[in-house]
Amino acid sequence: MPSPLSSPTTAGLPPLSVLLAAPRGFCAGVDRAIQIVELALKKYGPPVYVRHEIVHNRFVVEELRRKGAIFVEELHEIPETTAPVIFSAHGVPKSVPADAKARRMFFLDATCPLVSKVHVEAERHHAQGLEIVLIGHAGHPEVVGTMGQLPDNTVSLIETAEDARRFTPRDPKRLAFITQTTLSVDDTAEIVRVLNERFPAIVGPHKEDICYATTNRQAAVKAIAPRSGCVLVVGAPNSSNSLRLVEVAQRSGCPKALLVQRASEMPWDEIGNPGTLGISAGASAPEVLVDEMIAALRTRFTVTVETVTTAEERIAFNVPRELREGPGAG
Repeated sequence: MPSPLSSPTTAGLPPLSVLLAAPRGFCAGVDRAIQIVELALKKYGPPVYVRHEIVHNRFVVEELRRKGAIFVEELHEIPETTAPVIFSAHGVPKSVPADAKARRMFFLDATCPLVSKVHVEAERHHAQGLEIVLIGHAGHPEVVGTMGQLPDNTVSLIETAEDARRFTPRDPKRLAFITQTTLSVDDTAEIVRVLNERFPAIVGPHKEDICYATTNRQAAVKAIAPRSGCVLVVGAPNSSNSLRLVEVAQRSGCPKALLVQRASEMPWDEIGNPGTLGISAGASAPEVLVDEMIAALRTRFTVTVETVTTAEERIAFNVPRELREGPGAG
């Protein structure tokens, strides 16, 4: 069977040049989170309970469900059990592990280490008596988890530059900011600029909170968008980093950018015949979905594929110690 990236000529079909953004798809945090569920299933056997979608991708969740993972939104949905309970890559409020301990649950934390870094920053700023501003999207699980590291009403959420202009701190000289890891790099830079302008003493992260994968995927989309008549982003509608890629494509000179979950949902009428089509994938979208999409395009076009690489990624995160040890209950 030919690779979906190979370029057989298909007589009579219109030509289509596909620009494949690289990096795209899984980041190290997502890869680790999925590994944690798969290794837990292998070591302890099904079922394994997962609080919230392990990552925001329906295909990934369904595959894990097929293998024996049971997804719940809250711990109270889990019956009394000795089975492992896994917290999603987005992170959880401190009340969640506290509740799990109180119920004597065996839990594994799949929080992305780069999200955990933001949690540590929040606690450090709070310990120093600084008021904390979190730049992020209300209701996103990562934001809920980050705000939940500290007592209620100690973190102020800012979503837009307008919010930053209106924000009134208790003491402008005792202020720090942190950010969600999956934001638009450009939007966040604008919000930070407003905060720095208004509050010159504000303390920022030692190293940018927006994660390397979000930054790299947005840069890759910026490289393909001006050359594309349409950009498709493979990802889920509840995936923050995927939605940001659509916005970045639109702002970077592409007349049309669409979020598509998988090939069976391709909006062919909207795609039309763009001549050149850009493809990227959010950090929680597996590469098989990109391959599937290119295969679907080949049924309607004579496709040539060019990979546009703007960065190389070699980052990997360790899974929890319990899963690196030999077989047996933990």
